[in-house]
Amino acid sequence: MINFLTALQFLTRIKLTDQNEVTPAAFGASVRYFPLVGALIGAILAAACHLAAPVLSVHSLAVVLVILEFVLTGGLHYDGLMDSADGLMSGRSRERKLEIMKDSRVGAYGVVVFVFLVLAKFSFLLDLLGDTASPLAALFAMPVLGRFAMVVAITAFPYARPEGIGKAFADLAGYRSLLIAGTLVLVLVAPLGLTALAALAAAILGAAAVGSYATRHLGGLTGDIYGAVTEITETLVLVTFVIARDWSAILNREWFNFY
Repeated sequence: MINFLTALQFLTRIKLTDQNEVTPAAFGASVRYFPLVGALIGAILAAACHLAAPVLSVHSLAVVLVILEFVLTGGLHYDGLMDSADGLMSGRSRERKLEIMKDSRVGAYGVVVFVFLVLAKFSFLLDLLGDTASPLAALFAMPVLGRFAMVVAITAFPYARPEGIGKAFADLAGYRSLLIAGTLVLVLVAPLGLTALAALAAAILGAAAVGSYATRHLGGLTGDIYGAVTEITETLVLVTFVIARDWSAILNREWFNFY
């Protein structure tokens, strides 16, 4: 429970207890529970969607859901995404890229990538909310798989800096954390159906792709890259659900026309 609360306090604005001092070992042990934190976020998003859908238009509801997730996480992962974009897209040396990512100021690349990603999330949510099929599965799976992708990135790739909170995750999490997190993810998303399992595969591939790209340019990953992995993966999850819905509609239409 303590390790879960550590993960909850780090990844969200939800604080059930006061943990002012957290050891590196506690940070490392908390990684395995990242998907459970995602499950809590997903449950809140799905509940908000269910309650607000009868009174809001799909456009308003999509905006509310994007803002709600931002409020729940405090924009932590968006910050990592913007810093990562500024550094990786700067075209500078490895050392200079790491310096840019550590700068608290946001550059043009970070702003542009942030806007594009929010627009993408809004658009894909709009597609799902406007369909007769329930979007609740996608809303629940999105943060679960986004946090699991972070676990994959933490355990599968080296850390690029000699110090930092992210280094505690990378050094002390271990593959046992990946195994536990993977088991939790299967328990959480497998009941949602084949589309959720396809989204799981997309999340793993997305984490591997971003991690490989960052390692090639930075020599490893950083806490900012972990945040970028989460946001990119969440968008991939929504894309997977939209594609699955569209293909299902196409196949059903062709089957109907055949007969």
